[in-house]
Amino acid sequence: MTERPLGGVATGIALVVLAVLTGVGAQHLTGVTADTAATTTSAIPTGHTTTIAVTIDDMRYRPAQLTVPAGDRLVIALTNHDRRRHDLALDTGAKTGMIGPGKTARLDAGVMGGPVAGWCTLPGHRQAGMTLTIVTTGGHETAHGAPSASATAPAPMVDTMADPGPGFRARDAAAPAVPAGRLHRVALHVREVQLEVAPGVRQKMWTYNGTVPGPVLRGKVGDTFEVTLTNDGTVDHGVDFHASALAPDEPMRPIEPGQSLTYRFTATKAGIWMYHCSTMPMLLHLGNGMYGAVIIDPPGLAPADREYVLVQSELYLGGDLAAMRADRPDAVMFNGYAAQYTHRPLSARAGDRVRIWILDAGPNRGTSFHVVGAQFDTVYAEGRYQLRPADPGGAQVLPLAPAAGGFVETVLPQAGHYPFVSHVMADADRGARGTIEVTNR
Repeated sequence: MTERPLGGVATGIALVVLAVLTGVGAQHLTGVTADTAATTTSAIPTGHTTTIAVTIDDMRYRPAQLTVPAGDRLVIALTNHDRRRHDLALDTGAKTGMIGPGKTARLDAGVMGGPVAGWCTLPGHRQAGMTLTIVTTGGHETAHGAPSASATAPAPMVDTMADPGPGFRARDAAAPAVPAGRLHRVALHVREVQLEVAPGVRQKMWTYNGTVPGPVLRGKVGDTFEVTLTNDGTVDHGVDFHASALAPDEPMRPIEPGQSLTYRFTATKAGIWMYHCSTMPMLLHLGNGMYGAVIIDPPGLAPADREYVLVQSELYLGGDLAAMRADRPDAVMFNGYAAQYTHRPLSARAGDRVRIWILDAGPNRGTSFHVVGAQFDTVYAEGRYQLRPADPGGAQVLPLAPAAGGFVETVLPQAGHYPFVSHVMADADRGARGTIEVTNR
């Protein structure tokens, strides 16, 4: 039997093999048992063996797709770089035992003749995205009629644990200052743009001014906003400002591509208010990114050392209206990108008073905002204070329904990393999470 190195389209994987197997060759294997798989199909064995090095890191197999010549025997050299134990099971029945941190096992996957799926068997790990796919190149269709690699390529998925790369810049979550004057002129342009919404995931979004969410507007009670909406998109769009109190017939009407309208209102009530496209079906327009926030400060609002705005929303890959109607989001995001502030944390200093404005843009799911390691001494929701610093109690969450908003304040006493999440934990897993990095003064 001869050993066949990776080549051709698998050059990138070959580099991983060379880099990792150098260490594996000198490393004593853990003694973890590995079952030998039978041939996956009736492919004619070539007599060659392909060995691929796979690492485990942050609950992910890397690479997550292995390409093997049809008829080759596949051996996977699996090294666990994670801080938790994991294993690998294939749908052919081959599997490793549990592999501890820093340990390596070799899995004989058998002769490859068609697609094979793999996963970690620990509870919840497969559902969290710890999966692996093996596909074959060359050869002929097997007797079982296994589909080609291209036919079985995994559908795009949102991996909120993936690193977005060194060039990634998170959306600035800092709250804007209250602008001078009592009249605020705003230009909103509807634009359809390709945006990265999660690591490696891009899709066309319907936006205000090219961002999801749209720009955060701010003012005081009694301020007037004069908004010029221009539709630079390809379908009709409009805008509905919840901060306004007026007949919606004219200012909230849809306008066709190339048209503009002027929307003028005076803010009479404080709060963080949603604005969004008012064109039917509103669910589709909201689900595709057409929403934003308007902050109207409560009278006498004291300054904070740090002030942030987080708009929670859902992501539906491909703008799938059926998924929106079924409430099946592919991700849940703060400020238009899944888990972006886990990769690029917000910042504060020990002892800072931190104010965080929260708006739940939905369109379907509520939130229960929580900062791990912190207690809120101020809670403001839907136009009124629920808690003040002088009160004896504290709060652990700010619960909000879709379209609701408010803010919380806390003093973070020590340097460290304070995760924040929607305590609707399924949505935290989907990307509604981040971190505040606190440093000493």
